[in-house]
This record gives sequence, structure tokens and C-alpha cells, in this order.
Amino acid sequence: MDKTLASLDSIRDGGLTQSLRQERWELSGRMVVAAVCYQREANGDVEFLLVRTRSGRWTFPKGGVDGDPTEASAAAREAHEEAGVRGEIEAQAFTWYLHCKLGSDVHPVNAHLCRVVYLETPHERFRTPQWFSAERAKRHLREDRPSFYAEELERVVDRAVLRLQVGTRRADISLLN
Repeated sequence: MDKTLASLDSIRDGGLTQSLRQERWELSGRMVVAAVCYQREANGDVEFLLVRTRSGRWTFPKGGVDGDPTEASAAAREAHEEAGVRGEIEAQAFTWYLHCKLGSDVHPVNAHLCRVVYLETPHERFRTPQWFSAERAKRHLREDRPSFYAEELERVVDRAVLRLQVGTRRADISLLN
């Protein structure tokens, strides 16, 4: 097993340090971003929009920053191409995670929250976007993945839920002032 993959099993609570993360970016030569697409149900619960990979696993829309002016615009483009999403994407990544394809290198992905305004048919029709509660999204993201990678994806969902709760509280507080 690759030394990098073997050492990832011991990584907990936030993954690699910032300096290691930067080294990984420099080694891979390509920045990768994800759009963590969500909507709120009438009761306030958050649902996440996942898409299928070519191999049939569920994931977040993601891809490289390929000539896009910002990481956020690249994440918005990926959300549209893979899931048909039109929405509001946050300019700054709210977290990052390690991505691993079987038989390839591990690299960091900057994750941007994207509030879905409406959906169209995605350009990549095999993606079959589908809404899931946070718990169901985590369960589907775990399927057929190494444990360290499954934990990374679960952490993204947990951080998104927390970030959206904090964002709601901040908005409520600012309305009170």
C-alpha cells in the first residue's frame, strides 16, 4: 500500500496540517474543488444533493479549477455540469477533504457550500442527482470506500450542517441587533 494511504488511517479531526495540504497541492499541480449543494426543508432540516460517479458511488459534484477565475466559480461550474444546479455558492471554502480514487494519488479538495435555487437537467446525465438527509448522505458516501476516505466525506457533511446552523444563528442574532 502507498505510504501516504497507510498514514491516512491515523489522521483524525481535520486531516492534514495546512503545510502538508499545501505541499499536496503543489505536488498534484491541479486544484480541485467541490460544491456541497444543499437545500432546507420546510422544518429547517438540511438536505444534500449527491451525484453518481461513473462507477456508481455517490459523491459531491467536484472537479479541477480549469481556467476559472476563482475556486468558487469552478465549484459552481461543476455543480451545474454534474448536478444541473443553479444556486448561490459561498466565495470561501468552508472545509476541505482528502479525495482518493482507487489506484491513484490522494489529494485535497476545497469544499464550497452551494444553496440550490433550482435544478436543470445536468450536462452529465449519468450523474442522476438525488437529495438525501444528512444521515442518509453520510451513509451513501461511505458505500464502497476505504474507511479513511469515508470518514473524510462524513466529516464534510457534519461540518456543513454545523456551518449552516452557525450561519442561521448568526443571521438570527444580526436581526436582533
